Amino acid sequence: MAGTEIIKEYFPDITPLQQERFAALRELYADWNAKINVISRKDMDSLYERHVLHSLAIARVCRFDTGARIVDIGCGGGFPSVPLAIMFPQAHFTAVDSIGKKIKVVGGVAQALHLENIEAVNMRVEQLASRFDYAVSRAVADSSDLLGWVWNKIDKGSCGSLPNGMLCLKGGDLGEELARTRRHWDIYDISDFFSGDFFSTKKVLYTAR
Repeated sequence: MAGTEIIKEYFPDITPLQQERFAALRELYADWNAKINVISRKDMDSLYERHVLHSLAIARVCRFDTGARIVDIGCGGGFPSVPLAIMFPQAHFTAVDSIGKKIKVVGGVAQALHLENIEAVNMRVEQLASRFDYAVSRAVADSSDLLGWVWNKIDKGSCGSLPNGMLCLKGGDLGEELARTRRHWDIYDISDFFSGDFFSTKKVLYTAR
């Protein structure tokens, strides 16, 4: 299954506008990737499974409310923030990366999609002065580092279906890494949400503020 069909299968209630925006991602990322390589050629062939749907695993764990503020730590080419911004148009996303060319891609994609609820910021996340309700990330760094960078920027409360906190996309054996954080983490197997070998070891991690 390729393209937006895989998104529609797991999120049948998306609107025509959301479907249109998801459909536009293939050409947009192909064009940008030809200029600034942010996605491997192999992964471009599986863009919707390995990047878009993978990002949307967070949406299966937590629904963000209107006005929720979410920061994407080390967003790379815009994952998970771009798919999540399409999925939750009433929430506000700040996509942060220290590498300027990656942020250029995120900004270009957001502009082309007329996504007004995502801001692309070129700096280290720990330098941000803003406050947030949630932090999200995808395989960026050790969980302890992620917490050190943004935990004091996350406000307590509940601006979604889970209390404010951090949601990370990670894979493999995470026992030792999570133990070092000395926090409780809820672990969700993405294979419970989506089928396919790619998701067999992938997880969403969540810890509440």
